[in-house]
Amino acid sequence: MINLLPPEVKMSYRYARRNVSLRRWVFSFVFAFIGLGIISTYGLLTMHQSYIRYQNQISSAQDLFKTEKFSETQARVADMSNSFKLVVQVLGKEVLFSQLLKRIAATIPTNANLTGLNINQTQGGIDITAIATDYNTATQVQVNLADANNKIFSKADILNVSCGAATAQNTNYPCTVNIRALFATNNPFLLINNKQATP
Repeated sequence: MINLLPPEVKMSYRYARRNVSLRRWVFSFVFAFIGLGIISTYGLLTMHQSYIRYQNQISSAQDLFKTEKFSETQARVADMSNSFKLVVQVLGKEVLFSQLLKRIAATIPTNANLTGLNINQTQGGIDITAIATDYNTATQVQVNLADANNKIFSKADILNVSCGAATAQNTNYPCTVNIRALFATNNPFLLINNKQATP
């Protein structure tokens, strides 16, 4: 088909078609910007509401801690914990004498007798006094007590040995030995490590 319209009319139609296309693009961009604006506004409002909600939760938690006296309760729990540790320390130094005396008596040589025990609370040890028939037996008491197989003491040291003349009271046992012994860490005669002592 032959277009017989004048060139001016043809140009007008061409520009009219371009204007319609441009108008469509402009409307599309405007709607896109409006959509982005709506989405951004919604996101900002949501974030703001979340921020306010979290601030309210934090304030509520702080108020709860204040009303429940959390810091005072925590201090009381810490105080109880310290008291419990002190009890454990005290019980850790308590000696089960019934078992300890049996074990020490089993280690004393035949020609010696146990005459005294004195607990030294500050050092974690014990002072032992024994009488013996002679000097060698008196020193043997220390050797037997220091023996690691007995599981009583980590070490035992002689403080002094004195052998005097026999008297009416000490006819058979003229020698006296004083020994200071330190309890072994895992001995079964402390209340806190109470195990069944093996004879």
